[in-house]
Amino acid sequence: MIIENLDKYRLILASRSPRRQQLLRELGLRFDVVIKEYPEDYPENLSGEEIALYLAYEKARLFASEIVDDEIVITADTIVWCNNTVLGKPAGTEDAKQMLRAISGNTHDVITGVCILSVKKSRTFAVSTKVTFNELSEQEIAYYVDKFKPFDKAGAYGIQEWIGIAGCSRIEGSYFNVVGLPVQSLYRELQRFVAE
Repeated sequence: MIIENLDKYRLILASRSPRRQQLLRELGLRFDVVIKEYPEDYPENLSGEEIALYLAYEKARLFASEIVDDEIVITADTIVWCNNTVLGKPAGTEDAKQMLRAISGNTHDVITGVCILSVKKSRTFAVSTKVTFNELSEQEIAYYVDKFKPFDKAGAYGIQEWIGIAGCSRIEGSYFNVVGLPVQSLYRELQRFVAE
């Protein structure tokens, strides 16, 4: 581990996302995956970044009474914010197609809220990336949803999958954030967190 003093801690990633797990592994971190179910509900008055931060913090709070001194929990929540509307995980095929129609020929924000929690403190931060897609045909949308079944992904797409390769024309900001975890920012925040 390159982050000094991090090896004193048991790192817990509270996410079943294989993409988040892979990114943390590629960062060189050793961690355990512990899942707690959280209904992804949030107050209606929140928007954009506020939603992602709220959900990440609430997911972390589920661990607050259980962790011990040498544990650090990492939680994250990614939303797609398009035309002032949240595009979460699609409920099914038609929902996924509707989301892809919304991002077709459009620019949206992919926002990930992250919370780092220990017994003594917590830190939350958010990273936003602007993503632009070319116009997608109905045939392309149907092909992607049928073949890749993106029902576990905010906005109904994975940037690293066919639709991103074929349809994404521009990214402003962190690519890894769009994959599911802003690992560059998390790396820096973890350094600060264990140094304090």
